Amino acid sequence: MAAFPAAPEQLSARWLSRVLGYPVRDFKVSHFSEGAGVVGLVTRVHLSAAEGPPSIIAKFPSPAAENRAVAHTYDMYGREVRFYQQTANTLSLRTPTCHHAEFDPQSQDFVLLLEDLQGWRIGDQVAGCSRNEALAVIDAIADLHSSLWDAPPPGMISHNNPMQRDGMIAGFQVGWPVVAEHFGELIPPKARLAGKEMPDRVAGLLNEMCRPPICLAHADVRLDNIFFGEDEVVLVDWQSVCTSAPEQDLAYFVTQSIPVRIRATEDWPSRYHAALTQRGVDYSLDICRERFRIAALYLLCYAVIIAGTLDMGNERGQALASTLLGNSLSALDEMGAFTLL
Repeated sequence: MAAFPAAPEQLSARWLSRVLGYPVRDFKVSHFSEGAGVVGLVTRVHLSAAEGPPSIIAKFPSPAAENRAVAHTYDMYGREVRFYQQTANTLSLRTPTCHHAEFDPQSQDFVLLLEDLQGWRIGDQVAGCSRNEALAVIDAIADLHSSLWDAPPPGMISHNNPMQRDGMIAGFQVGWPVVAEHFGELIPPKARLAGKEMPDRVAGLLNEMCRPPICLAHADVRLDNIFFGEDEVVLVDWQSVCTSAPEQDLAYFVTQSIPVRIRATEDWPSRYHAALTQRGVDYSLDICRERFRIAALYLLCYAVIIAGTLDMGNERGQALASTLLGNSLSALDEMGAFTLL
């Protein structure tokens, strides 16, 4: 058993007082929101204390064994804890304040106590975002990537690793038949080749995508993981943090979170490149555009895996699958990315 609480029912006022550094008289735990924390369990802890915030976010391992197994396979709990312990404070990007972080590699138990972003608005991948919100996200990821450009923290795992590669191949092979059956009307004629060719192309796409220069990548930049304030955004859920091409974060957000009508209003790779170079990074726009296409095509695997494994009887699951696939497939078709197959 871990020497720290690994579930909400294991919390105590005494332990909270010790790690927060001020007396906590009492507390109450509530669920953060429906659908939050698929791989981890996200809760809100309401504090009765003379100082400190009125509430914090407490994150724990998932109670579902199959979800914990996925997290263990990809070291998702360890990645996020180490990010907050070692890296978050070195970035110019705003991240949630971490009040406490612990991880036990033997049991895979962990606990994170994070800033509760009360008053901020969390994004919704189904509802989409405005152009101004999209531009704010582009600026935020430019901040992230420029902070450790071509010099990511030592020991940070590359996105191009055997577990990631094999997981994407296997997941795509399972998900594509489901996508073809339930969402066939979303698949452009040129995309039908992907069902046959993508599994054989994943390794090559990853190799191309993760060539230098690389940076620290969030690797899950989607609206459900973004909080919007008055003049800045905050990225949460750092369980997939890794080293990769900057275009991975860019392509994932642009092709799967920005609504089609908003996507058409801007040359997003150029807008991102301008934000990056304004922060002192010397980088070719031509390379940025090409790696954007490569990353966008690779990330179709994400949409296919999600759409192919979600509960089709769940209304939001259907809407999310349709949104991800529709956005991704139309974006790839517009940029001619299927020719890479």
